[in-house]
Amino acid sequence: MTKNWFRFGMAGIFLLSLSLRFWGLDRFNTLVFDEIYFAKFGNNYLTHTPFFNAHPPLSQYIIGIGIWLGSHIPIGQDTINGLTGSLRSPWSYRWLNALTGSFIPLVVAAIAYQLSYRHSFALLAGLFTALDGLFLVESRYALNNIYIVIFGLLGQWFLLLALSKQKQRRLFWLVLSGIAFGASSGTKWNGLWFLLGAYFLWIAAWIIRWLQSFALLVQTKQPRIPLFSYLRPLVSSSTAISSKIQTPLQNLTQLNIFQMLFYLGIIPAVVYSVIWIPHLQLDKRYGFIAVHQQILQFHLRMGGNSNTVHPYCAAWYKWPLMTRPMAYYYQTAQSATDALPVLGPPLPSGAGEVSYDVHAMGNPFLWWFGVAAIVFLVGMLISQVLVPWVRQNRFSLPATLSVDTWIALYLVLNYAANLLPWVKVTRCVFIYHYMCAVVFTFLAIAWLVDQCIRSYYWQFRAIGVTITFAIFVGFIFWMPIYLGLPLSADGYKLRMWFESWV
Repeated sequence: MTKNWFRFGMAGIFLLSLSLRFWGLDRFNTLVFDEIYFAKFGNNYLTHTPFFNAHPPLSQYIIGIGIWLGSHIPIGQDTINGLTGSLRSPWSYRWLNALTGSFIPLVVAAIAYQLSYRHSFALLAGLFTALDGLFLVESRYALNNIYIVIFGLLGQWFLLLALSKQKQRRLFWLVLSGIAFGASSGTKWNGLWFLLGAYFLWIAAWIIRWLQSFALLVQTKQPRIPLFSYLRPLVSSSTAISSKIQTPLQNLTQLNIFQMLFYLGIIPAVVYSVIWIPHLQLDKRYGFIAVHQQILQFHLRMGGNSNTVHPYCAAWYKWPLMTRPMAYYYQTAQSATDALPVLGPPLPSGAGEVSYDVHAMGNPFLWWFGVAAIVFLVGMLISQVLVPWVRQNRFSLPATLSVDTWIALYLVLNYAANLLPWVKVTRCVFIYHYMCAVVFTFLAIAWLVDQCIRSYYWQFRAIGVTITFAIFVGFIFWMPIYLGLPLSADGYKLRMWFESWV
């Protein structure tokens, strides 16, 4: 794939994402789902109204900026409501989220390219991200999960860029990475898991280097070297074992512990703290420590994952197979004379009951294929460790790991870092909490499809094309419940494959 074709492809993906997010953005002239909190909070900053916020305030700042800008732009002002506490148009409190969400496929593609320098992998990763329903729904309303994801992914991308640079240019990208990770956690606390994934990778890279060094010493029968000799590079700059760099991940051990703690520790903490200043100046009831205690108590009071707490509670193990998506908005019109909850032409005569449903549900085929790809990558990594051990009766690693092995390690560790912390969470959680983890399954299935399409065997190429086609068809089929388009009763039931989806 030439650079020009790649650029055309990425431009097409961005335009697709942009059009889907802005089309009918003011369709529902009301507050949808948690807009009753976040759109109001954003407006509160503009009206200087103190309030308690159960999350860090960054996303509400951004929504407030969007409301202010949107109120001064002569677009989408035909319909207004006072549900935020001021007369605002739905377009004004949604447009900046829609624009931000449109860039997420591009950031995912940038990460894929930086991991492998393969245009085809990057293009597939961006395309699959653009074809997901949950990311589309979250982008079309004044909600905060889009900002956790995009800042966390930017932190990951900047870290990869830093690893591909040297000296001052590396420090520049490390600073940006730390700022982005701080912004992600400044949106919601679980934004920290993106940073946790970076630390997992760094630790894994050092473990791999030590094991490779140990295997090399055993093979050459060198005298035993004191333990400190293995630890010394950890606190000083070092070079990778292989001088042939095919992925920036091979340079992870060039970062010492002091660099990690400063750029990916102190800087995110400072950014997170600074983010709170405007909110604490507005609401002076709590100081910095007290407000965090109040937030923690709020989440502890939300109860466990039981339908008696909330009908859409879904424990973490239900997310990968998408057994419990949730309706953000649902309303029906019985006839053409009923008042519609949308902007647009009236229903045709005799249309019967029509459903308007905004369902926070991913693209089923994308999610199911994605989690299967993660399982495949886990198996691939295990086979590279256990199989040599079984055959040789000793633990060993090759002198250099392949690019695909590094990519598998990156995806699996980041997926685990964003999913496993939820295992111990006892409060009621929902499928949108999976967004930070599921994005790595999009990268995983893109990697697998890319491997298939690049294969010499037509059977594998056919599998890759079939998976891509299924993901695209799935997105088109479920698009009406992502966009809240009118559906007949039969059309709605046709898309609710399982009772737990309703």
